[in-house]
Amino acid sequence: MTQLTHRPRRNRKTPTIREMVQENRISLTDLIFPLFLIEGNNKNSEVVSMPGIYRWSGDLLLKEIEACMNLGLTSFCLFPSISEHLKDKTAKESLNENGLYPATIREIKKQFPEAVIMTDVAMDPYSSDGHDGFVKDGKILNDETLQILAQMALVQAHAGADIIGPSDMMDGRVGVIRQTLDDNNFTEVSIMSYTAKYASAFYGPFRDALDSAPKFGDKKTYQMNPANSREAILEAELDMNEGADFLMVKPALSYLDVIKTLNDNFNLPIAAYNVSGEYAMVKAAAEKKWIDGDKVRDEILLSIKRAGASVILTYFAKEYAMSLKK
Repeated sequence: MTQLTHRPRRNRKTPTIREMVQENRISLTDLIFPLFLIEGNNKNSEVVSMPGIYRWSGDLLLKEIEACMNLGLTSFCLFPSISEHLKDKTAKESLNENGLYPATIREIKKQFPEAVIMTDVAMDPYSSDGHDGFVKDGKILNDETLQILAQMALVQAHAGADIIGPSDMMDGRVGVIRQTLDDNNFTEVSIMSYTAKYASAFYGPFRDALDSAPKFGDKKTYQMNPANSREAILEAELDMNEGADFLMVKPALSYLDVIKTLNDNFNLPIAAYNVSGEYAMVKAAAEKKWIDGDKVRDEILLSIKRAGASVILTYFAKEYAMSLKK
């Protein structure tokens, strides 16, 4: 019999040894929990395509954040669902300092100053066209969108946002937002740029949650082609040079190679968005008893971390925190 010098199985022989040599771990400080905000009081409704995920009125959202913080989860990304009658072509409601979104952010920071609040900067929640940019004659106009986004970011910073999240994929928006924030003494507000946001089929449940699907066409003229990976390096270089503090890849699970590429090539923290469709697939298969949902959840989160993400936005955040308590 051949003498084996190296036996990797020796480092797998007991749970304690396996944990001793484990290369990657998920900490609650790695996670950001996306939350959906709706108008009204004492209202919540489950997103049908996302079991366990709810839309919350502001008062109940505060209670949800408190429950999460008691579990040790302290970072949240807030997405608003805006009434149709408030939507228009210029997303004017996004600049209303007394609107649903900024008012809720102020209240969260008042009650939970230690919570980290990330916001969303894009026109689609407020646009009657449902697109992330300004639409004219059926086209999404890049440069005309930038000042709208910058003023939206400024309103959110005034409300108390810790991290601004431009999710629109307009060229040059990070630079314009950074300059606007700096000119208004918000130099300490961070920007987590949606750097490599792909035109993905995995976003469907999210659009159900916010009723923010495009009213015509698709988003392929500004979101990235799923076939491309080198293009992500170009996007990352631009965002870094324009002042981004984090570079995000969205979605996460089908783009682990892109997460690794950005982590290998840039010294900024890499974030990844474990999106609604990825969450919904796990929940649907677990409901059918085809998989162990908890084990698959943990494996997915570890795969994203292993690929190089130091920050993970995930709808699994709260239930993962609860699993640690058990």
